[in-house]
Amino acid sequence: MVTVLAVHFSVAVLAPLLFRAWGRNAFYALAVVPAGSFAWLLFQHAPVYSAAGAVAEVFPWIPGLHLEFAFRLDALAWVMSLLVLGVGSLVLAYCGRYFKRKDQDLGAFGAQLLAFAGAMFGLVVADDLLLLFIFWELTTILSYLLIGFARTRLAARRSALQALMVTTAGGLAMLVGLIMLGHAAGTYRISAILGQAPALAGGASGPMVSAAVVLVLVGAITKSALVPFHFWLPGAMAAPTPVSAYLHAAAMVKAGIYLVARLAPGFSETAYWQPVVLGLGLATMLVGGYRALRQTDIKLILAYGTVSQLGFLTMVVGLGTPDAALAGLAMLLAHGLFKATLFLVVGIIDHQSGTRDVGKLSGVFRSSRALGIVAGVGAASMAGVPLLAGFVAKESVLEAFVHHAEDPAAGPWGAVVLGGIVLGSILTFAYSARFMWGAFATKPGVEPTPFKAIRPSFLAAPAILSLLTVVYGLWPVPVDAWLQPYAALFASTAPDAGTPAEQAGHLALWHGFTPALGLTALTFALGLAMYFGRNAVVRLQSKVPAWVDADRAYQLTIGALDDIAVWVTGRTQRGSLYYYLAVILSVAFVLPLAAILAARKPLPEGLYLVDPGSPLQLVVGAGIVIGALAAVKANKRFLAVLMVSVTGYGIALMFALQGAPDLALTQMLVETIILVAFVLAMRSLPAELRDRTGGKYRVVRVLIGLGFGTTMVFAAIFAMGARIATPVSLEFPQLAYEGGGGLNIVNVTLVDIRAWDTFGEITVLALAATGVASLIFVRGRGDRILMSASVAEGSVGRHHGVDPGSRDGAALAISRKFASATRDAWLVAGRTLAPERRSIIFEVVTRLVFHSLVIFSLYLLLAGHNLPGGGFAGGLTAGLALTIRYLAGGRFELREATPVSAGALLGIGLAIAAASGVVPLLLGGQVFQTAIIQFWLPVFGDIKFVTSTIFDIGVYIVVVGLVLDVLRSLGAEIDEHFEERAAAPAEDQEPDGIPAETTAKGKA
Repeated sequence: MVTVLAVHFSVAVLAPLLFRAWGRNAFYALAVVPAGSFAWLLFQHAPVYSAAGAVAEVFPWIPGLHLEFAFRLDALAWVMSLLVLGVGSLVLAYCGRYFKRKDQDLGAFGAQLLAFAGAMFGLVVADDLLLLFIFWELTTILSYLLIGFARTRLAARRSALQALMVTTAGGLAMLVGLIMLGHAAGTYRISAILGQAPALAGGASGPMVSAAVVLVLVGAITKSALVPFHFWLPGAMAAPTPVSAYLHAAAMVKAGIYLVARLAPGFSETAYWQPVVLGLGLATMLVGGYRALRQTDIKLILAYGTVSQLGFLTMVVGLGTPDAALAGLAMLLAHGLFKATLFLVVGIIDHQSGTRDVGKLSGVFRSSRALGIVAGVGAASMAGVPLLAGFVAKESVLEAFVHHAEDPAAGPWGAVVLGGIVLGSILTFAYSARFMWGAFATKPGVEPTPFKAIRPSFLAAPAILSLLTVVYGLWPVPVDAWLQPYAALFASTAPDAGTPAEQAGHLALWHGFTPALGLTALTFALGLAMYFGRNAVVRLQSKVPAWVDADRAYQLTIGALDDIAVWVTGRTQRGSLYYYLAVILSVAFVLPLAAILAARKPLPEGLYLVDPGSPLQLVVGAGIVIGALAAVKANKRFLAVLMVSVTGYGIALMFALQGAPDLALTQMLVETIILVAFVLAMRSLPAELRDRTGGKYRVVRVLIGLGFGTTMVFAAIFAMGARIATPVSLEFPQLAYEGGGGLNIVNVTLVDIRAWDTFGEITVLALAATGVASLIFVRGRGDRILMSASVAEGSVGRHHGVDPGSRDGAALAISRKFASATRDAWLVAGRTLAPERRSIIFEVVTRLVFHSLVIFSLYLLLAGHNLPGGGFAGGLTAGLALTIRYLAGGRFELREATPVSAGALLGIGLAIAAASGVVPLLLGGQVFQTAIIQFWLPVFGDIKFVTSTIFDIGVYIVVVGLVLDVLRSLGAEIDEHFEERAAAPAEDQEPDGIPAETTAKGKA
């Protein structure tokens, strides 16, 4: 089973390449995949129907959470897989002639359709509730993409979004139910849950189990388009016809039916099962049949007919009796065959004639008798005409509901349900006849429809399905044998109940003169009467007012939600930073404070203000407080940022005093980088802090600040005092040395013990760098630096108001001449940076410390496993070296120092870190497993190399890429804006000094 899934998804990934090479003929190659899986499935018949009753495959996933890839192929899954894989292969082959050679995006379409077949197969064989939900949502996403294939059509996009919204909402409700069910059972294995279902439903957790089952049924009824969610399926007919034939007739909508059938053996006796299944199923059957008779599009006739049949199927498979279980699966197979046939026929008619309107189609049967015969077999099976699969299945269904109506436990509702089914069957016969009349009849007064000849390869798929419909009807014995094991799950254990086979009955073409046969005859008579009196029926329907329109109700609901969202957004997103912070901080301290006061617990013992062993903490703490207050009172942006940095450096010193040099070093480096980033960004902002909150809010701000700070202090105290278990960190020293091969506990924890956390953090860093770049750059990351004209063309002095003939102008000319010297080109500021922006002292210092800082960063990287340092600290140190070089030489110097783009560095770093995790897995180990390699080298002697160092190298490169991205975004790009502003003629500038013709390519 895993192999089948792997092949489906792997080939789906390669599908665009196949279409690029072979065009639409690649559909035939894709059809081989489900066809091969179908052949494999046939070979599984013997194991599935042996004494074991199923084939199981289980692969551990997250053992600690009891999550696993559990698959189980039993009789129900086997029959569903026949439908999914068999029809899927035929539909893919049909696509090879349905689409035109010039159609675009066929590669994506073929990949999605093949992946859908794999996802549907995974859904029916999943034996884990969460795994089932994963495949369930995969089918939802893929159906959304397939329905919206025609992206340029508004109807397709709207229908795709509608289907996604409805089925996703039901899926979320179902997820809650699945979790409740798994929690109540103590396992998420479906087979185990069904085994203990009677105990669950009748025990103390019975009410919770009943509620969980209802939530699961919500997911089923949305997926299978039952009332009141039936409106999305007819709307989904905007999809290409192969999608309608597969997803909405044979596969996707059957997912809800399958879920009902899967849970019915264990939970059909729960409190709300019968009202939901029978009530909504009957309503859907009648509403769908009634609406089908009102349609003038033959595809919509089938769509509403599908809605009706889905309600019918839900009732049968959910009834919970052996004969209904047998009849339900028999009807499910028959419906998949005849409805897929009819949808494919509609696709041929639309493809060859260009219309699906019953008022325009005329004489199609004369143009293609073979197509008419194929469609006639499908329509007759849908109507329940003898000798076909639909008749065999529907006879069993009527027999099951006759027995249900005779059951005293069913009461009068049994007869009501039986009467509703007969009425729905009459409507089914009528719209089946209407379909054949609308698609193939010669209509008086209507010109014969031009119809192109049909290639045999185009007709092959529906012809094969119609042939199977005939074979199934004439010889239902194999199907009966396939379904009996599932029906036996419902068998009664009463002494007089008989054998399971006797309780379930059997499928046969002729059961004799039975009440079910009489109901069938009544159905045919009244259905024929409705067909021949179709004009009267149309007039009667036109007089019936439009009752509640579910689609309109959906649109009104979505519109109301949009209005509410606008109202809420307008009152919460007010553009006031003070308001946002006030709300966030108020909630953040009011709720924890209420919890602390409600607990009424005393403060933990042993509290102290200052560590007795380090009284210097009091001085550092006072410095942090002074820095925070000074930041609040500062009236200049730079001073405020500087004071905030004072608090950061104070915290770094606090770490050092507490014996955490690694944390102190990292905090100091991070604080320095943040200070540089703030200073660079503030160049585009006014120097003074304006528009500060008025005095009437100061008291509120002070109260919120004090309340938040105080609450967080006491929350931390109570949290630390509430510990009852031994801290896991006490094991870290031994784990770091013995497992990670290092003495630096902090760094070994980052790159080994908690490597997954670190990998997630560097991924976030890469995303943050991309976000910063996207706010500044319109295209690219600013990796291509163009020479500025400010120095080369001698325009600096002129545009800064300096007369070239004055003393200042002469000084600038001398400086420019000095700057243009070519000696010692290592620091290129002399040839690229405006003289008034140069600092000779800073350039000299940069020449002295740059290489030393780079070497020191490499030392921190390589020594970090045993000494303070590591990839993060080393990367920050290298970033500081680049920062110094940028400040000394400007944006051109930064470009000279880093010929590799920031994006490339981020990608390389992530790739190295990921490879260090994947390679051990390929070698038979676990993800991110560390190996300690000891060897001897001349001169160096004994060497101990730990493979987690490779992960640390990836961290180092990612951090360097992040710093480089910040420097190029907030530094080099803003520099270029300033130079463009200075170089623009005064008459071309706006009042604020910005060039009128400048596109401000870096503006967010």
